[in-house]
Order: sequence, then C-alpha cells, then structure tokens
Amino acid sequence: MKKLFIAAFIFVSTFTTSTFAEVKMGIILGFTGPIESLTPTMAASAELAFKEASDSGSLLGGETISVVRADSTCVDSAAATTAAEGVIAQGVVAIMGADCSGVTGAIASNVAVPNGIVMISPSATSPGLTDLADNGLFFRTAPSDKRGGQVLADATKDKKIKTVAITYQNSDYGKGLADMYKIGLASHDIKVTVELAHEDGKADYSSEVATLAAAGGDAVAVLGYLDQGGKGIIQAALDSGAFDTFVLGDGMVGQSLVDAFGKDLEKSVATRPGSQGRGMDLFVPIAVAANLVPDAPYAASSYDAAALIVLAMQASGSADRASLAKNVMNVANGPGTKIYPGELKKGLDLLAKGKKVDYEGATAVTFTKEGDATGSFLEQVVKDGKFVTSKQR
Repeated sequence: MKKLFIAAFIFVSTFTTSTFAEVKMGIILGFTGPIESLTPTMAASAELAFKEASDSGSLLGGETISVVRADSTCVDSAAATTAAEGVIAQGVVAIMGADCSGVTGAIASNVAVPNGIVMISPSATSPGLTDLADNGLFFRTAPSDKRGGQVLADATKDKKIKTVAITYQNSDYGKGLADMYKIGLASHDIKVTVELAHEDGKADYSSEVATLAAAGGDAVAVLGYLDQGGKGIIQAALDSGAFDTFVLGDGMVGQSLVDAFGKDLEKSVATRPGSQGRGMDLFVPIAVAANLVPDAPYAASSYDAAALIVLAMQASGSADRASLAKNVMNVANGPGTKIYPGELKKGLDLLAKGKKVDYEGATAVTFTKEGDATGSFLEQVVKDGKFVTSKQR
C-alpha cells in the first residue's frame, strides 16, 4: 500500500500566470525506483519545452501550460496505471512519458488509449511496443531496442570481446533488449556463455554473479537499471573479482553509476539513444541556461517529446485530444519548415498561419509509420569521472 501511495502521488507545477485558459499536460516518469537518478532531468527538460511554448504567447492565441507530474515507479504497472488515472482525471490533454517499457505499455493499454490520450515516451525502447494496439496514440522519441541491440553488439565487437555473459532485468525492457542483443552478437560470432534474469530491489547479488562467473566470459553485459539491480550486479562482480569489463545497456547509463564505481568502469562500453548535430548543438545552451545537463540520458528526447505535443496541438487549432493525436505525425515528419530547440515560437507562429513545420528538434526526430523514432545511438565510455561519447552509431 505504501508503494502504491507513493506511485500515485501527483503534483501540479504552473509555469506562468495568464488571463487565458491553461492547458494541462501530464508528465509520468519513475521519480522513485530503479532510474530515479535520471528522471528529474528528463522531467525538467520536458517542462523546458512546455515553458518555452507558454512564454511565447503564440500557443493557441495566448494559452499557457500547467504540468501535472506523476510517478510511474518504472517497474510497478499497477501503481503506474493508478498514477495515470489520477493524471487523466485532472484533465490533461496529453502525456509526456512514460519511461520504462513495461509501465509505458500498461499505461497506454489500460488508461491512455481508452481515454484517447496521446502519449510520447522519451525512453521506452522495448521492441514489443512497436506493435502496441494504440489507435495511433502512442509515439516515442527514443528508437526501439530492435536496433539498439544490434548497436550494442557492434560496440561489443569493436571492444574485441569474444565471449560474453548476459544478465538482464526481468521486464519487457530487459528481456527485449537481451533478445535483440543476442541476435546482434550472433551476427559477429560472439559467444554467449550464459543468460540470466535478475530482479530489482535485492540487497545482494552475489548469487547471480556466481552463476555468471561460473559460465565465464570476457565481459558481462548488464541490461538493467542503474540505481538498483544493475548497480548491484556490478558491485558484486567487482567485489568478487568475477568481471572487470562491463557492456552496459542504455538503462545503465547515468552519472550516478560513475559516481558509485568511478575508474572501475573505465574498461567498459555502453550505448544509449542520442545524437550529435545541429539540433543538439542548439539544445545545449538552452539546457545549460536552465541549469540542466544537456547530454544527460533522455534529456534531449524529453524536450522533443514535449515540443511535439505543443506543435501538434497548435496544428490542430485547439486543445482537443483527438485533434492533437491526428497531427503528431504531421509536425514530426514534414514536409515543412524545420524547427529546432529554442524555435518553438517560430513553429507555433507558422502553424497559426496555416503553414507546415517539420520538427527536427534535438534528436533529429522522424517517426516510422508505427510511431517509433528512427533515431541514432551514442557509444559511450567512462573517462575523467563521467560517461563521454566515443562515436555516434
């Protein structure tokens, strides 16, 4: 009951005051749970885009946005569903989120789709979400692990790893990434010595690491979450001396992991969705001015998810949920004037005049017909006390 109460905790943040009506937007992320160190920046980045639209004076003739936050917990689908019901009861027109794949699917299927609510996730990457029965309401600005698994396998090959043990968080995300990763490894003739699921929230992971160590491998791939189980696996591996090289999925990338293990991660490699280019170059000063870390995991994709919502709403000419849904693809995939971070007023003004826009954003947004981002990935290593990008894939 305590967990459910925390998950359902909701609060409202209002950016500006105005004589015009306010439009409510939902942000549902795991403010508690195994990625809680990532979500504050993700939420703040989305709020940055909502504030930009509010302050422009151009959104639907002068309307402003207020945000309703809720906790997905990342892993508890029942709690996430309850939290989403609370958000929708407050009258939000769309949801930026959720984050982890399992709770995202649960919210979409149980709450958002039945209520005709658009969801744009900045971080849910399970391949299974591609085929979600979403009535055209679910989108994501992070690419699917169908490609992410291959990219991680490519990075493993380039690291000259020949054999690898795999442990994954027992969820839609973890299992989906593991399956795609194994396919990628096979394409490079890299041997998987063992595949082992792990649960979050345990105090000790020495038994899991013992199983991984018994099978052996040049490295262990940890496809989990950085603040709980994945971190515990690395701790037990280092404590026992079983492994000193780790291949890390995107859910393991974050400053809290480096703060915990520092130089012990310098032999390791990770991949996560992200991009380098004009859009990211423009996002950096905006984020820095708001005291955010621009290259934090999923910061840019969270800004983009929120920006797409406001542009789609402007294209529809109202805050009507159904009309908004019909325009997400139109503003994301063009044709039209390209819009980048910091240019939401420009986009809103063009749409108000009946012109078309093509939102590139920070992550070069383009959707497949299913609403998946085509996206790119960043290969990262640990250097000088932080994750740094070694290449874009």
